[in-house]
Amino acid sequence: MAVYVGVKFQTIRSTAWPYKWASHLFADTVAELHEFAARLGLKRSWFQNHTRLPHYDVTSNKRTEAIQRGAITVDMKTEVSFYKCKSKGD
Repeated sequence: MAVYVGVKFQTIRSTAWPYKWASHLFADTVAELHEFAARLGLKRSWFQNHTRLPHYDVTSNKRTEAIQRGAITVDMKTEVSFYKCKSKGD
């Protein structure tokens, strides 16, 4: 099992997300994702239970911390392949 972090993408700032950049943090299993997110100090309420890719949005600093803690960096093509696998039920 593994935890992954995608590329940084620019966001539209809001009161809910005042940051310029974000990345998706996702994993092979939701349980593993929650465990890793807790170690990063992410709140469970920040979890986005999307059908195609359950994930947490993370800031640039949390992305760096996730990588330091063992998250595997993936490019956009690889992240999209996770969406496709989830939509097929894999």
